[in-house]
Amino acid sequence: MSEGHRPPWFPPGPPAREDCVLRDILETRARRFPERLCARFEDGTTLTYAECLAATRAVAAALRERGVRKGDRVFAWLSSGKPMVLSWFAINYLGAVYVPLNTAYKGAVLEHVVNAAAGEVMIAHPGLADRLQGLDLKRLRTVITDFAQLEQGDGAALGAPEPVEHWDIQSIIYTSGTTGPSKGVLSPYLQGYTTAVVNYGYMGEGEGILVNLPMFHVGGTSSITCALVRSGSFYLVDGFSTTRFWEQVREGGCTTTSGLIGVMAAFLAKAEPRPDDRDSPIKYITMFPVSEDTIAFARRFGFDYLTGFNMTEVSTPLMTDMNAPADGSCGWPRTGMQCRLVDEHDIEVPRGSVGELIVRSDTPWSMNAGYDGLPEATARAWRNGWFHTGDLFRQDEAGKYYFVDRLKDTIRRRGENISSFEVENAVRQHPDVDEVVVVGVQNEVAEQDVLAVIKPKPGRAFDPAGLIAFLEPRLAYFMIPRYVRAVDAIPKTETNKARKVVFRDEGITADTWDRDKAGIRLRREKL
Repeated sequence: MSEGHRPPWFPPGPPAREDCVLRDILETRARRFPERLCARFEDGTTLTYAECLAATRAVAAALRERGVRKGDRVFAWLSSGKPMVLSWFAINYLGAVYVPLNTAYKGAVLEHVVNAAAGEVMIAHPGLADRLQGLDLKRLRTVITDFAQLEQGDGAALGAPEPVEHWDIQSIIYTSGTTGPSKGVLSPYLQGYTTAVVNYGYMGEGEGILVNLPMFHVGGTSSITCALVRSGSFYLVDGFSTTRFWEQVREGGCTTTSGLIGVMAAFLAKAEPRPDDRDSPIKYITMFPVSEDTIAFARRFGFDYLTGFNMTEVSTPLMTDMNAPADGSCGWPRTGMQCRLVDEHDIEVPRGSVGELIVRSDTPWSMNAGYDGLPEATARAWRNGWFHTGDLFRQDEAGKYYFVDRLKDTIRRRGENISSFEVENAVRQHPDVDEVVVVGVQNEVAEQDVLAVIKPKPGRAFDPAGLIAFLEPRLAYFMIPRYVRAVDAIPKTETNKARKVVFRDEGITADTWDRDKAGIRLRREKL
């Protein structure tokens, strides 16, 4: 194992099957702790470990009756709740591959992802199924919208499904494209385990975690995985709530949460101080990023914190100590990870210089197994034996790493990664748009918002509010631009590509239209 920064809770070497492969985790916990609480949901329902295994086997049996076998890709397009959890568990119980879909997907983005994953079976919320109408879906043959039917499966007759190994693919989670459509990340079971235990392994045996990140993100799945590894419980809620966060923590007896990302901590810190601020079971939280404000927040509510760097493709290669100072650092490479900063030719840059972070692991299968169906993209990302993150860092003399910027064009907005390519494709369909570039610009709380820079067609009077109305049925709410700017020309490179950097550097100009100031607010649809 590479020498590095070892979290005290991160064990050396590969885990036992019963801590890594989801089917084995459920089987062993149900045998050892049948009456222990496993899951709590927002509607008040709960599952013990014995109940969770029985319900999982019932859904797995129903899926097998519908033709699902080991290695098949099965879509789960549901809000965060009991049906989503049991769908995931049942899919993996059969050795099939869990393909969660963002509930905000629609239009061309939805069509691309469903076709790219090439799954034949989908479990969908009935309120989402209409979005499939009119799409050219080449492989999808079965859409199940009545989850109660799946719960009636005969779990007792299921028998023993085919063995599942650490290196088998557990999930395909879609991450936003940078120069093309979203890519499906092939994640082995060992990657899921590693991410879970690095990020949340400070959980003690039998403790609980509040999960408020969505199940189509690695933060949602890895936090639940760690709860299972620790033989504890998870309280799954449908999204982050400023007003209910502490109430939910107390309801679930949660010692931690799936993470406070971006502005979440800032929202919670704005609440007026109360005498019971420290009266909660919270012990520790993983936060991204750490600042003086978030440190003050941690002190006020009495918990320990840490931060680091992760993405869907890896397994948290960088992390800090507990209660690190607010120096902007993502910490050091953890034990078992090798990290370098390189230039465009993969030559290591001098200490203190900015370079792209590339990583590799001593443990096979603890990072992604490539991009699904995209051998060229996989080869580019994994060239020269290292995974290229596409993110720029610098390293100080003490060896700590500091995030500088994104090498790619992905936009980060409130925990969501947004492909500028996909937003541009949707905007380009508007009849008044001649050319468009989409970039991320800094907002008031240190993350990004989406800016669409548009060259209107000659003679057209361009209406930004009309563009927003046009995009609503075509894009997820978080992808729709907040800012719109009309220009006479979009500068090009020598190879006739748009020079996005010009507009990224200019940011919000005096002639930029702001959707928020116009009173147009978009929200996630509650199902």
